[in-house]
Amino acid sequence: MPEIVLPISHARDSYELVGRRIQRLIAAPAVQKVQAITVTRLEAEPAEAWLQVLSEIEETCGVRMERLESGSVRIGWREYCEA
Repeated sequence: MPEIVLPISHARDSYELVGRRIQRLIAAPAVQKVQAITVTRLEAEPAEAWLQVLSEIEETCGVRMERLESGSVRIGWREYCEA
């Protein structure tokens, strides 16, 4: 019997790609030392996916996010780890 493959939503795929990119950036050893990073949306990333990921980051306990004038965001968690 052939396997049925369902199409993956482009929006969901974009959301996951944005999330994975930010996760990789945060996991970098140099970033872990300072426990903060500034991230900018790439031109190829849909604004909807970017905003959804940012919304979820903002809701995460122990994480602070600051929106910068340039459109980038600064994500930090240092002060919460030291408390």
